Parts: sequence; structure tokens; C-alpha cells
Amino acid sequence: MNLRNLAIWGVIILGAMALYVGVSRPGGLAPPTGAKAAAARPVEMSYSELLKARDANGIASIEVRGETIKATLRDNRVVTVITPVPNAALVDSIQAKGASVDVKTTRQSLWVSALIGLLPFVLIIGLWILIMRQMQGGARGAMGFGKSKAKLLTEHKGRKTFDDVAGVDEAKEELQEVVDFLKDPAKFQRLGGKIPKGALLVGPPGTGKTLLARAVAGEAGVPFFSISGSDFVEMFVGVGASRVRDMFEQAKKNAPCIIFIDEIDAVGRHRGAGLGGGNDEREQTLNQLLVEMDGFEANEGIILIAATNRPDVLDPALLRPGRFDRQVVVPNPDVNGREKILRVHMKDVPLASDVMVKTIARGTPGFSGADLANLVNEAALMAARKDRRMVTHRDFEDAKDKVMMGAERKSMAMNEEERRLTAYHEGGHAIVAM
Repeated sequence: MNLRNLAIWGVIILGAMALYVGVSRPGGLAPPTGAKAAAARPVEMSYSELLKARDANGIASIEVRGETIKATLRDNRVVTVITPVPNAALVDSIQAKGASVDVKTTRQSLWVSALIGLLPFVLIIGLWILIMRQMQGGARGAMGFGKSKAKLLTEHKGRKTFDDVAGVDEAKEELQEVVDFLKDPAKFQRLGGKIPKGALLVGPPGTGKTLLARAVAGEAGVPFFSISGSDFVEMFVGVGASRVRDMFEQAKKNAPCIIFIDEIDAVGRHRGAGLGGGNDEREQTLNQLLVEMDGFEANEGIILIAATNRPDVLDPALLRPGRFDRQVVVPNPDVNGREKILRVHMKDVPLASDVMVKTIARGTPGFSGADLANLVNEAALMAARKDRRMVTHRDFEDAKDKVMMGAERKSMAMNEEERRLTAYHEGGHAIVAM
């Protein structure tokens, strides 16, 4: 529950309770104030004591408010009495003793009395409804363990296309057919072809597997559900399987669509490998995923794309045709791919005329797409720290050194004496080697 909402509701409830207490108590909401009022503050007196004061002629004046009598005694004490019986005869007898009498009819209407009586129950019911709504509101609520945590990206929210993906041309070609299936399935069904159920993207971290999946959804113009494999598994048995069912129910309502499961190895490992309740829960989740992908019920128009960098640990039943029909390898880019990726990330960076993208690409072997994006960002930050308006080639070289070897340790600079001793030492190595 949001702390701000909790504080607001707490203030409202306390205010309502204070209002109820103030309205329902004798004397209303405005107690007497001031020194004189404090001295004349009413003291409760029993009905029998009031009768004794009347018989002793000790009452100076009375004020009658419905069933409440406020009496001022001869000794200046002020008392209040709740009369259990109609007090007309009592008032007459007090008046006969010479006391001043002031009678006002302030009896509350039946509706007001009923509303005041119902107010505590209304507060309790309202608080209960608020708590239940907070518990059931969203997949993270206490009553929403079995709800899917998949995030929906529509065509107008976070849309990507193949133009945003570079350096993995072979993978794009493989996934282009999935886009064609989603756009015009009848074209392939006329010849007896079936829409692929899923595609598994395999490759090292940072090669653009998630970006490729989003680009497929953007090219096809269909909704895109994104979830991590670890979001399925909880400590409670049955929660993961329930989330899988709920995710596919949401997907059916938005079909045709794409479901993307990142790091599927968190839930798709070999069954039977390990002991314990957590492992059993993961296996139940995997079983439900297998059934949803290729069970008795057909999920037409739903394509599952998953990503992993550990395909060797996945269950064989998950990899068979009919579930993941295709395995698309997304490797680290070659020199031409690195150049294309660098150009994509440099689109929004003001470059100096000395920047040579091809040279930077040649100097970054083994870099993934994420590494190259980080390289461009580090170069831009270095130029900004030096108050320059454009990023130079030197900034990219310094950023490459920082990414590959870490930040420069200027405190480790050697003085002249240390350099001389090091030169002698290395020279000795060379002489011995000769």
C-alpha cells in the first residue's frame, strides 16, 4: 500500500471518528473555553442527587436540552443530569422552588440519530474495502500472486524496428519470416505451412537479443509482452504455473501478439536436476509453459520468442519443433557489424571531423552491441567533462581504453628514479636472454 495513500486514509478515518465522538457526546462539538468556563465546567450528577438538590432548594437555575438538564446550584457549581424519564413534572417542581428555567427542544431527528449510529460501521466497511482493493490491485498485490508480471508494449509505446538493429543481418533475416507470418499468415497457409510457435535467440550477453524481439513486434505492428524467466518462480507452490496461464490468457485477448521471455534458462532448465520444493515449483512452471506452447489447445497468433546465453541447460522438450521451431544465433558482431552498430549509436552524438568510425570498429574486436553503446556513451561523457561541443576521435580512443582496462590510475605514475630502476631491471632481462 502506498504510504501517502495510507496517511491520507488515516487522517480521514481519525477525523471521522473525532466528528462522531464530538456529535454523539452530550454538549456537542464546542466545549466551554476560558478561565470562567473552566470554573463552570459541568460535572455529571445522578438523577437522585438532582432530586435531593431540588428538595433542599439548592438549584438556582436549569437549562433543559431534550433529555439533558444543565443545572446551576446555589453554590455556583454547574452539573449535568441525563433524565431517564420525561422531565416535565421535574421542571415544574424545580420552577416552583423559585429556580430559573430555560427549556429548548433540541431533540435530534430520527434520520440524524440513525446516521450517527451507523457511522462506525460505515468507517469499518470502508476501511475493509480499501484494504481489499489494495491487496487485489495489480500483479504485485497480496492477492495477485498468480497474476502475470508481463509488461505490455503496444505499437505506440517503446516501438522498435529492424532499422534500430545493426550488425546481426543473419538473425534479422531469420526473424523476418516471423514478421511475414504475422502480417500475412494466409500467404503461407495456402501451401500448408504453419505459423512457427516460437524462436529461441541464443548468444552472449549484450548482443541485442531483446532488441531483436522488440523489433519483430514493431515491424509486425502487434502487441509485445515482455517478462523475465525469474518472474515466474516464487517460493509458493503453484504460483509460477498460474502466472504462465494468466500470461497466455492476456496474450489470447491481444492476439496476434508476441511474448518475449528473457533469460528463459531461469525457468526452462532440465527437469529432474536437483532436489527441494523450489526445484519442484520451477518444474511445475516449466510443465505449464510446455502445455501452453504445444498442448491440446491451440494458441493461434501467439508467437513466443525467448533469449538465453546458456542453451545447453534447457530442457529438450522445450527445444523440440512445435515449441521453439527455430534457434537463431545472435553472435558478437564482426568488424562490419561493429561499424554499423557504432553508426546507429552515433546518430544523436555531435561528432568532430576527425572521427573515423571504421578505425574505431577495427580497434574493438570482441565487443558486443551493448559494449559499443557504452563506448559511445563514455566518449560523449568525456567530451562533456572537457566542456567541448563535439566528440573527437581521441575521446573514443580514451573511452575504449577505459572500457577495456578500467579508469586511468594517475596516482600510480612513476617518478624519475623508479623509471631508471625499471629500465635497469628490464635491460638485465634482455641481456640474460641474449
